[in-house]
Amino acid sequence: MSRITSTFSSLKERGEKALIPFVTVGDPDLEATADLVFEMEEQGANLIELGIPFSDPLADGPIIQKASQRALRQRISLRKAVEFVSQLRQRTEIPLIFLTYFNPIFQYGEEAFAKDAVEAGVDGVIIPDLPPEEAGSLIEESEKRGFDTIFLLAPTSTEERITLISRVSRGFLYYVSLTGVTGVRDQLRSDIAEKLGEIRRISEKPLAVGFGVSTPEQARLIASWADGVAVGSAVVRVIEEHLGSRDLVKHVGTFVKQLKEGVNQSRAN
Repeated sequence: MSRITSTFSSLKERGEKALIPFVTVGDPDLEATADLVFEMEEQGANLIELGIPFSDPLADGPIIQKASQRALRQRISLRKAVEFVSQLRQRTEIPLIFLTYFNPIFQYGEEAFAKDAVEAGVDGVIIPDLPPEEAGSLIEESEKRGFDTIFLLAPTSTEERITLISRVSRGFLYYVSLTGVTGVRDQLRSDIAEKLGEIRRISEKPLAVGFGVSTPEQARLIASWADGVAVGSAVVRVIEEHLGSRDLVKHVGTFVKQLKEGVNQSRAN
């Protein structure tokens, strides 16, 4: 059983939901990223997404685009991110999930990437621009090694699509709560609960929701419907607001703690 599956299973037994914050590897630098990972875990994160900086992040809005640019100026690559995780693993066992585009994996080599990622301690990967129809070889290489491939569902996903994504995804299903790119949103779509119900009628796998979740109250609402809540741009915005501050990690930790409190409040509803 993978760390991701084990985490969702343990949370379910306790009647809890997962908080999954996101940080870009190398934003603002690798030392700060490591400190952020440890602080987010300390403040209640259950899994952590590690974004791989890329020059053309088609699924990301302005906040994460700027984070990628800051990390690229640090010359962060997929290979450096893999090495970075091997260092993190000396201090933490929290599930770590790469969020990357396919081009860096293609350049790395699918077999080599899956092998090196697992050896370093990466638990899974989300690739927004790789549809499952074109992911056969990566899925095969990943399944050999117990590496979780996590594919995206959207508000436009049909029943046939949900069935396919459920079949090829490992770890959990990731539901994109909006049509469009990542970013902070004042309001969530009104049909999220209905769509999650449709997905649950087809799949029994854990279901996490991301894209646009920005506040503790939104996290509470999503957690009342889903098994996990992913928060990206809102976390990265806190990093951006405190660049250069000695208290950057503390500010992010405070926000993650507030998000986790929101997630936990869903149990009372």
